[in-house]
Amino acid sequence: MTALILNLSPTIELTDEQFFQLCQNNRDLRLERTAEGELIIMPPTGWESGNRNSKLTQRLGNWADADGTGLAFDSSTGFKLPNGAIRSPDASWVSRERLEALNPDPAKFLPLAPDFAVELRSASDSLKTVQQKMQEYIDNGVRLGWLIDPQNQHVEIYRPGQDVEILQSPTSLSGEDVLPGFVLNLAQILS
Repeated sequence: MTALILNLSPTIELTDEQFFQLCQNNRDLRLERTAEGELIIMPPTGWESGNRNSKLTQRLGNWADADGTGLAFDSSTGFKLPNGAIRSPDASWVSRERLEALNPDPAKFLPLAPDFAVELRSASDSLKTVQQKMQEYIDNGVRLGWLIDPQNQHVEIYRPGQDVEILQSPTSLSGEDVLPGFVLNLAQILS
């Protein structure tokens, strides 16, 4: 099953608050909003993707707890990007410094792009669509992004101002200078 995209414009243009309430009233749905105002209804993933994503989120969260310089988030967290899109990466991280400077309402979507974002491609995801989403993250301020693609056994690394780097069957990934000391073991995530 693929994502369903609803083009509401120009008939309906949801404010941020209306979109937030729509999400709250439909908690069983995974919703995102594009910069153009389209609603994306994403289907649940299969059990294999769910298990891989659980490991990804757990490993990032464990590192973030030990490191203490920021907070890790799972795929249920919404980020309002500068372009107006509201997206939910599969896993993400934001520095405490940025969060404290912003002091956002913890019950609402975070009004910023995360420092780090990961998308784990599921069997139902179009590679092109996920690549476009990754580029959108970078264009809106994400400092490091990973697209983990188990179907093709590769990882695409996204960085601002650089070409996408593609690694074939890596065993681990480095958080580089964005997540110093974080090394993601890809066992049971990529393979």
